[in-house]
Amino acid sequence: MSTAPTTPSQRLVSLDAYRGFVMLLMMAGGTLGLSAVSKAVPESGFWRFLAFHQTHSQWLGCSLHDLIQPSFSFIVGVALPFSISARLAKGATMGRLTLHAAWRSLLLIFLGVFLRSVGKPQTLFGFTDTLAQIGFGYTFLFLLGFRSVRAQWIAFVLILIGDWLLFALYPLPGPQFDYAKVGVPAEWLAQYGLSGFAAHWNMNSNAAWAFDVWFLNLFPREAPFEFNSGATCTLNFIPTLATMILGLIAGQTLHSDRTPMQKVRWLAIGGAVALVLGWGMGALGWCPVVKKLWTPSWVLFSGGWCLLLMALFYLVIDLWKLRAWSFPLLVVGLNSIAAYCLVHLIDGFIRSSLTTHLGGNTFLVFGKVYQPLLLGGSSLLVFWLMLFWMYRRKLFLRI
Repeated sequence: MSTAPTTPSQRLVSLDAYRGFVMLLMMAGGTLGLSAVSKAVPESGFWRFLAFHQTHSQWLGCSLHDLIQPSFSFIVGVALPFSISARLAKGATMGRLTLHAAWRSLLLIFLGVFLRSVGKPQTLFGFTDTLAQIGFGYTFLFLLGFRSVRAQWIAFVLILIGDWLLFALYPLPGPQFDYAKVGVPAEWLAQYGLSGFAAHWNMNSNAAWAFDVWFLNLFPREAPFEFNSGATCTLNFIPTLATMILGLIAGQTLHSDRTPMQKVRWLAIGGAVALVLGWGMGALGWCPVVKKLWTPSWVLFSGGWCLLLMALFYLVIDLWKLRAWSFPLLVVGLNSIAAYCLVHLIDGFIRSSLTTHLGGNTFLVFGKVYQPLLLGGSSLLVFWLMLFWMYRRKLFLRI
């Protein structure tokens, strides 16, 4: 086990592997069809467990699938100190770096809107896509990367407080408020709706929803915007920025001259503390842990998991040098933007092509129950082979 500190120029293989792990989770969530298998065999606890962790929580709580977007945002922050260091070593000026960061922000926002609009009759202006959410905060994150850690922590805390106040001070809907009109069925409200002070974070009746009713109707639309059926909001980018700042601070720790074990301890202890704080805010009724609204408690809770996962990947891959197993993850992690676009653009084409050329009966070999899993698994393998082809030819899509 090595105890030498990480040098500023050293690339973290663990970070690429963590990114690949997250991207594979995202790709599998859209392809494997575990929910369909779980519904077909409802008596199986094994398939229920897998299906739960491949889908988003209805409102409160967290599944493995819920950690994809915070991990992606967190990783952006972790990678930033290494990216800045590498570019400065090549002679980049502050002005050029800032322009590059602003250009990257715009590209991420536009790419997010483009991918949401594929197959639609006109541009679908919405900014809850992962790429757009990161893009809104990326330039600020970049500028914060040149500030002290103390300033970064202050920004982190102020964002959490400000976001909490935004929701807490927004008036609760009155007794005549028509939840059905904003896409909240009575059954959903009865099962998942929050009461008391926590009701400030109920679905499509909060401050961020009200902002979107105004903001998104400034853009051309087929019909006026009234609600997002998924309940995510444009203003989620503000607490998402807090997640990225947490990643930035973790990245600076990994980029520092601390010993590897000191870095692991920092990540592990920080992760445990964040988990407890986030869970505690929800348990005490101060702020529910809701991923779809990216509540401050969610920032802490999901950020805690991100810190712990980063600690685990760093310990195993960069410290213990156990890397062979991570190669499939690296193939995806080194081309994450390409993987993201491929899944959003050609998933349906890949599935239909597999059925066309291999025959529909090929995926019925274990019965109709497991057809979605076999077809989805085959589609996922095709995506990985495409990325492997790009990896072998050193074709990496960068923004």
